[in-house]
Amino acid sequence: MPSNAKLAAVDRGRIAERRAVWLLRLKLYRVLAVNFRPARASGLGEVDIIARKGRTLVFIEVKARATEDGAIDAIAPAQQQRIARTAQHFLKRRPRYAGAAMRFDAMVLEAGRFWPRHVIDAFRP
Repeated sequence: MPSNAKLAAVDRGRIAERRAVWLLRLKLYRVLAVNFRPARASGLGEVDIIARKGRTLVFIEVKARATEDGAIDAIAPAQQQRIARTAQHFLKRRPRYAGAAMRFDAMVLEAGRFWPRHVIDAFRP
């Protein structure tokens, strides 16, 4: 059974994701998927949010931490690579987006803030 600290962290993550989705919608992004995860056997990871604005597909990692810098630093290179592989899988399964530009963003929620900060082009795997 997960510890209380782990459950609290999961709750903070869910709250951060919901706020990130709302902020993206307010910024006129079209949210295509939340917590996109291919089949477990694929060895691919999860993308927190996949959105589109114009002809750009945006793959977004959401992090809630004590500080914004801590949240951005928490997106390790190995995680960036998993997100990129999952993004490629998403594109293979949805050929209608084949010609779209791609970008990898982050939404970081610092403790004590309500809205996350949208970091555009946060990483390039």
